[in-house]
Amino acid sequence: LTHQLNPRPSVPVSLDSLISCRRYKMSATAFTSICFNRVHSTNKDLIKQQNVKSRIKCSIKGGIETSQKNVRVGVLGASGYTGSEILRLLANHPHFGVALMTADRKAGQTISSVFPHLGTQNLPDLIAIKDADFSDVDAVFCCLPHGTTQEIIKGLPKHLKIVDLSADFRLRDVSEYEEWYGQPHRAPDLQKEAIYGLTEVLREEIKNARLVANPGCYPTSIQLPLVPLIKANLIQTSNIIVDAKSGVSGAGRSAKENLLFTEVTEGMNSYGVTRHRHAPEIEQGLADAAGSKVTISFTPHLIPMSRGMQSTIYVEMTPGVKTEDLYHQLKLSYQDEEFVVLLENGVIPRTHSVKGSNYCLINVFPDRIPGRAIIISVIDNVVKGASGQALQNLNLIMGFPENLGLRYLPLFP
Repeated sequence: LTHQLNPRPSVPVSLDSLISCRRYKMSATAFTSICFNRVHSTNKDLIKQQNVKSRIKCSIKGGIETSQKNVRVGVLGASGYTGSEILRLLANHPHFGVALMTADRKAGQTISSVFPHLGTQNLPDLIAIKDADFSDVDAVFCCLPHGTTQEIIKGLPKHLKIVDLSADFRLRDVSEYEEWYGQPHRAPDLQKEAIYGLTEVLREEIKNARLVANPGCYPTSIQLPLVPLIKANLIQTSNIIVDAKSGVSGAGRSAKENLLFTEVTEGMNSYGVTRHRHAPEIEQGLADAAGSKVTISFTPHLIPMSRGMQSTIYVEMTPGVKTEDLYHQLKLSYQDEEFVVLLENGVIPRTHSVKGSNYCLINVFPDRIPGRAIIISVIDNVVKGASGQALQNLNLIMGFPENLGLRYLPLFP
C-alpha cells in the first residue's frame, strides 16, 4: 500500500493517517501530499506537516473533543447495552461531552476492552461508582439495573440533571412498584419529583425536570400510537390486546442461560405472560390519557435478533369511528414530530426500517372483524426504546434541540 501511494520508502505510512484521509475522501495524490509533504522538504516543514497530520487524526479519532463541549455528562453503568448506546450517540453530539463513566465490575478498564467498537473515542477509563467525583459533572445518564438505582440517585448531588433508564422511577405509585418489582421503593420522596419521559407526549413537563424516568421499550412502542387515539376518544379502552416482540438486547448484557445462542436462535418464545413488569407502566400512561383506569392484555415475545421491537395492537373503535379516523388522528398528532412517523396507507412497518435509529414507525389497518383495527408500531428497542429517547430528554432538559446527536439514519441491510 505504501509503495502504491508513494514509492519512497524512507517515510513510513501510518495506517491511522490513511484512515483519516479516507474519511476526508482524499485521493491518493492528496494523501501523499499531506502525509509525506515531499521527501525533499526541509525538516522544519516536515515537522510542521506531521503536527498538522496529528491534529487531523486526533480530531477524527475523538469526534468533537470533550474539552470543546460545554455540558459535562456522566454515564453510570456504562458497561451495559444502554450505556454503550448512550456513548455511541454522544460521539456526535455538539454540546455533551463524557466526563466520567462508571462500571463497578469493569472498574479500571478502558472502554475499548469492554466495547471495542467504541475504542476510537477519546473516553475516560471506567471507575467504580463510589470513586466518582461529580463536582465537574452537569448531568448523568443512569443505566444501572432495576432495584439498585434508587439509592444511588438519592445520593447524587442536587445540582445534577438526571435521566434514569431503569424502571425505578417510572411508576408513580410506590406500592405498585413494590407489587411488581418485589421490594419496597427506597426513595419515595424522590419519586414524587420524577417526570415520566415519553418525549412526544410530555415534552413541556420534561423541559423543567431535574429527574426524568425514561420509559421502557415496550411502553414506548405501545403508548405512542395509543395515547392520541385514547385522548380523542376514538378507541375503546376495555378491550386492547397487545402482541409485542423484542430482540434479545432488551434482556440486557448479563449472562443468562435462556439468552444463550442455542437457546434463542431458530425459535421464539413468550415470556412474562400476564405478569410482565411493563404492564403497569403501559396502563399508567393509557389511564392518564383516558382519565380512568385502563387494563390491557399484553404478551411479550423474545425473537432471535439483536435489536428491534414490534408491537401489534388490536383495538375496538368507538361507535361510528372508522380506521380512516384513526389514521387521520395519528397524522394530526405527529405531523410535526421528527421521530414518530406515520407511514403511507397500506405500508407495513418493519423493524429493519428503524435499526440503529431513534424513529418510531406506525400504521393502522382495518381488521377483518367489523369495528376493530390493527395498529403496528416498530422501534429500535435500544435507541428509541432506551438510549435515544434518554438523549432526547436530556436535550430538552438542557435547553437544546431534542434531535441533537440523534439524526442517525436507520442501518440497512
